[in-house]
Amino acid sequence: MIGIAVIGAGRIGRIHARNLQQHSAADLRYIIDVSAKAARQLAADCATEVGDIDSVLADPLIQALVIASPTTTHAGLIAAAAAAGKAIFCEKPLDLDLAGARQSLAVVAQHQVPLCLGFNRRHDPSFERLKQEIASDSAGRVEVVSIVSRDPAPPPPDYIEASGGLFRDMMIHDFDMARWLLGEEPIEVFAIGSVLIDPAIGAAGDLDTAIAVLKTASGRICQITNSRRCSYGYDQRIEVFGSGGMVRAANQRETQVETANRDGFGRDPLLPFFLQRYAASYRIQMDKFLRALGGEAIDLPGGIDGLRALQIADAAQRSTEERVPMAL
Repeated sequence: MIGIAVIGAGRIGRIHARNLQQHSAADLRYIIDVSAKAARQLAADCATEVGDIDSVLADPLIQALVIASPTTTHAGLIAAAAAAGKAIFCEKPLDLDLAGARQSLAVVAQHQVPLCLGFNRRHDPSFERLKQEIASDSAGRVEVVSIVSRDPAPPPPDYIEASGGLFRDMMIHDFDMARWLLGEEPIEVFAIGSVLIDPAIGAAGDLDTAIAVLKTASGRICQITNSRRCSYGYDQRIEVFGSGGMVRAANQRETQVETANRDGFGRDPLLPFFLQRYAASYRIQMDKFLRALGGEAIDLPGGIDGLRALQIADAAQRSTEERVPMAL
């Protein structure tokens, strides 16, 4: 059993805590949050205790920390956990600032502790199968990757103000998927964006609609489309076009049943949001993290993946502001 504490009792923290509570290899010992009420509620739900960061870092029974607190706390908590010799699972992004991210990774390297970044989409069964098809040469040599990611509705303005912006908060998942599927690092990014959905998002200094195009040294291209609003549900699709064909992962629905009558064809709506669409990937990634801590050789996204995704996000932000491609 691996002793674990979860930092953060918000939406993502609740997902991780409940998955850990149900895992046979995890001993979920503490929940930590600045909101005592939220911490108590989640601790009660998971039959565990409320803790504080200093006690948890000093506790020899805690082998790993799951960091699911606000992004502005990530770099400091990573550094503190690494200095205490704890394995780390941290939600994306590493930080809102590249300097802070690099400093935290330097502490991780100094103390040689495991660090896994929460790029959960790599663990989605459909996307894992997509990756396997690319590796098996089903579509030939990869030429173009197309990623569509649209949320059903925008978050509130107070979330936008603290999020770091669409590229660091939302599209960063897609930047990681682009790197993973292209099979080589992008060397250039061009991005454009608009405020088409909610003027309050623009007033907070962000975009709600954006497209980014990445290019690798060999000429491979990835195009990414993000929107903070989608009238028909949570739109999550990937297509990989290659020299010998194409492979794609379609949207997920509650069932795949289709009906047809005089009114036309009908299907179930898309799954409503990430909580439902990526429920399996959250379970799988935490299972892999625990198995890796148990000694299995498992490929997990780490600190360098978090840093490179953040570098692309920063460059995409600059590209929209300066209206020119940015070298990576």
